[in-house]
Amino acid sequence: MIKHRKFPWFFTALFLLACFTGFILLDTFVVPKTYSAIATNETIETTEATRDSNESSEAVITENSYHDDDMTITVSTEQTADTTYYVADIQVTSSDQLKTAFANGTYGRNIKETTSAMASENQAILAINGDYYGFRDTGYVIRNGSLYRDTAEESTDALVIDANGNFSIVNQSEVSAEELLKEGATQVFSFGPVLVEKSEIAVSSEEEVAQSMSSNPRTAIGQIGENHYMIIVSDGRTAESAGLSLYQLAEILESKGATVAYNLDGGGSSTMVFNGQVVNTPVAGAKGDSGSERSVSDIIYF
Repeated sequence: MIKHRKFPWFFTALFLLACFTGFILLDTFVVPKTYSAIATNETIETTEATRDSNESSEAVITENSYHDDDMTITVSTEQTADTTYYVADIQVTSSDQLKTAFANGTYGRNIKETTSAMASENQAILAINGDYYGFRDTGYVIRNGSLYRDTAEESTDALVIDANGNFSIVNQSEVSAEELLKEGATQVFSFGPVLVEKSEIAVSSEEEVAQSMSSNPRTAIGQIGENHYMIIVSDGRTAESAGLSLYQLAEILESKGATVAYNLDGGGSSTMVFNGQVVNTPVAGAKGDSGSERSVSDIIYF
C-alpha cells in the first residue's frame, strides 16, 4: 500500500507568502503614513498677518463668477464635439492667492480626501485636484515653499511655479529638487505631460498618459500672463461626454492664450469646485460612478 506524502512545509510557505503579499498591499495602498518636509524656503512665509492683509471688501458672487479687490474668477461651460468642459479664468493681484493643500493637511502615503472637502477646509474659492503625488513614490513634490520629495521621475517633465507665480517646465533628470527650491520654486508638480510651452502646443495627437484611454476626464492648469491663469476640467467616460485627448486639451488651452499649460491627474480624479459646489461630473468609484468624487492626495486652489 502506497502512502501519500504530506508536505506541511508547502502550505506553511503558501500561508506566509499570502500574509506577506497582503501586508505589502495594505502598506502600499491602505495604511496611512505621514512624513515631514525635507527643507523649506526661508524667504517664503504664509502668516496670519499676510492672510489678513489679503482679505478684501465684500465679494460679489454669482453662479459663475467671483470678484473682490484681490481676485476675479469666471467659470464658463463649453462644448467641443461630444464633450463638455469647464473653463476657469483667474486673475489675482498677488501670486500668494495661488496655493496648494494636502489631504487632512498632511503629507504622506494613503492620506486622501475629496477635492471638495479640502476646498472647504481651506476656504477655497476655486479648487481642482492636484497631481495625486501619493499614487507614486517618485516625482518632485514642493508645496507652498517646502520640499517634501526629492526623488526624480526622470521620464516626466515637472511644472514649476515660482514666488512670482510664473510657470516654467523643467526636466527632472537635469535639475535637483533642492536646486529648484533654492531658486525660489513655491510649487512643483510631477504628472504631465506638458501641454503648451512658449505659447505652442507641446504634445502630439498620438501622445497619451500611460495606461489611459485616448478620451478622458481631464484637469489642466495654465498661465496666460502675470497673475493670470486658466484651469480646464473636462467631463468624460459618460454617455453625455466622451472626454478629451491630450491634444484636444492642449488645443483649447493654446487657443485661449495659455503660454504654459500642464496636465494634472485626470480620469476619476478630475474635479473642479467653485464657490463650494462641484462644477463638473466626476466619475470615480469602483464602477466609475457618475457624480462620485474620488479621494485624492492634494489640491490646487485660489
